[in-house]
Amino acid sequence: MEKKELKWAVIGCGVIANEMAQALSDMGRRLYAVANRTHEKAVAFAEKYGVEKVYGAIDEVFADPEVDIIYLTTPHNTHYEYMKKALASGKHLLVEKSITLNSRELEEASAFAERRGLIIGEAMTIWHMPLYKELWRIVESGELGRVQIMTLNFGSFKEYDMKNRFFNMDLAGGALLDIGVYALSLIRSFMTEKPEEVLSQWLPSPTGSDEMATILLKNPAGQMATAAISMHSKQPKRAVISCEKGYIEIMEYPRADKARIVDAETGAVREIAAGSTPRALYYELQDMEASVRSGDTSVLRFQHTRDVMEIMTRLRKEWGLRYPNEVW
Repeated sequence: MEKKELKWAVIGCGVIANEMAQALSDMGRRLYAVANRTHEKAVAFAEKYGVEKVYGAIDEVFADPEVDIIYLTTPHNTHYEYMKKALASGKHLLVEKSITLNSRELEEASAFAERRGLIIGEAMTIWHMPLYKELWRIVESGELGRVQIMTLNFGSFKEYDMKNRFFNMDLAGGALLDIGVYALSLIRSFMTEKPEEVLSQWLPSPTGSDEMATILLKNPAGQMATAAISMHSKQPKRAVISCEKGYIEIMEYPRADKARIVDAETGAVREIAAGSTPRALYYELQDMEASVRSGDTSVLRFQHTRDVMEIMTRLRKEWGLRYPNEVW
């Protein structure tokens, strides 16, 4: 008999975990359990959100038979080890971006999950927001013609605090895994095939992490894209998807809820609105639960997650950017 309610546990209790607990509350639910490296923070988090269970150590979450899905919100250099333990204990996983450090880690976790009949989803906002689902529908309908070329920008200005995760190599810091993953995921979602030709330039920060990069992509179908990302210079979060009969402009991606479609011939502008930016985590949890219940994981776009990870791994290998103790 199907369980009436799936029980979630979260590892980590930072910003994303807070949003996740609030999203469950919006669904009329409570988070079942929380684990965190610092126990006192987990206790405070549990009190804030009425969480039923707090573990004394992170490994205890994996042994709890009541847990159905674990949401992993810790820094991405910790994901792989936690993922292996969760899968070995029979737990489904929703994992924050970047889902792993590299393709080797992701492929090994994916193969393990498949053998165990478990589901891994990436908490990539772009896969789940209603706006993108509507835009994919419009593009796939053919009304705008073929997607030809895309241009994306994403830049944040972060001070040179070398202990901060944005630049800290021990925490797998850098622009590519932190913000470039959004640009590449959006690009992949509008391409009919994975890009095989990838060129790039990059600039290291004082710690050796990737401070900024420009990336050119082309797939076998002839669709092209450019992405400019930076961790030390502000840019608009802007994406333009240019098609034969018009272009789509998205501002403030990935958590966007509005876009403009401009007709190539007349210049007429149509606004598309779908979903709500503050509910980003709600959409992720809904899609993950639907996949676990039905076994249909298409909504998670996991193959796109794999394609993007392959591109990022390839780029870092070309740059010679390997994190401490990382195994490619």
